[in-house]
Amino acid sequence: GSSNENSFFGPVHNPWDLSRVPGGSSGGSAAAVAANLTPIATASDTGGSIREPASFCGITGIKPTYGSVSRWGMVAFASSLDQAGIMANSSEDAALVLQNIIGKDNLDGTSIHHPQPNLIQNINTEIKGKKIGLITEFLNEIKNSKTYEVIMSAVKEFENLGAIIDEVSLPHCSYGIPVYYVLAPAECSSNLSRYDGVKFGFRSKNFSNLEDMIVNSRSEGFGPEPKRRILIGTYVLSQGYYDAYYLKAQKVRNLIKKDFVDLFNNFDCLIGPVVSDEAFKLGEKTNDPISMYKSDLFTIPASLAGLPAMSIPCGFGNNNMPIGLQLIGNYFHENLLLNIANKYQQITNWHKLSPNGYALSFEDLL
Repeated sequence: GSSNENSFFGPVHNPWDLSRVPGGSSGGSAAAVAANLTPIATASDTGGSIREPASFCGITGIKPTYGSVSRWGMVAFASSLDQAGIMANSSEDAALVLQNIIGKDNLDGTSIHHPQPNLIQNINTEIKGKKIGLITEFLNEIKNSKTYEVIMSAVKEFENLGAIIDEVSLPHCSYGIPVYYVLAPAECSSNLSRYDGVKFGFRSKNFSNLEDMIVNSRSEGFGPEPKRRILIGTYVLSQGYYDAYYLKAQKVRNLIKKDFVDLFNNFDCLIGPVVSDEAFKLGEKTNDPISMYKSDLFTIPASLAGLPAMSIPCGFGNNNMPIGLQLIGNYFHENLLLNIANKYQQITNWHKLSPNGYALSFEDLL
């Protein structure tokens, strides 16, 4: 989930304010980096699970192109969306690690072989003349004036670097959340069926036969949010509803993808907010799943399209909590995304700040 409150071990706390969420679902990785427990962490992103925590915790997080980094060893949730990525305090550190994990892996059936340029070699290339599209629909959905101010201030820095900024439209992105919450639960319903208490994971102690063991293990082992998504997914895949929900969602997904493809014919990169506000309080949205789902409004479209996207810190909100700027690139253009992010971080200091004072980097360990 988007808040990291559903773990068996309890909620993760945001290092900037322990009463607030770190974002999810890779909030543990984000919190560890933000708290200087480690300069780098692996993470996964299905609908924004790297970018939202990176934004809430004031760090850099990148979700590479779908299939570009192996998912071998990860718990499968939504197989057409899940993607492994990196969290760090800077784009340069993220590039150092991503350079070494990107590439084909025969143990992952969705892994893609695609020649990649060296992610470190061009990270300092000037971005003067690069065309960057500012996503209008995302800006219009920002509810907090301070968040809007911070995002637009970051946009101004890219103009100072010589980039050409134009507002652009993603006309079908508003359908992202309903499409995601049909497709992801459908795949989740199938993937999580392997958790039956037989070979691995939690097993109930209260059973008298095999069926009881499976039913009780799943009933006791899954929390409310996984159960909710399994039930939704099973429903949309059921006879009589498959065409009305799942098939239609796939068609709309293609429309969202086409919007991005059309824009990348003319633009090098797209930018906008990661979320519409800063990190919310623990418990604030636990009884309102729809409100929780809306946290992913700006991150889901890139996930549905399988595009590389990242969050970089760009300022602080009304409660002195970090705010992230989202960068979305064309397929297999991680090198350009990291380059654009790095040039921004060379003229700003947001990525150097942490709750402990100074953000840990690889250089500090050498």
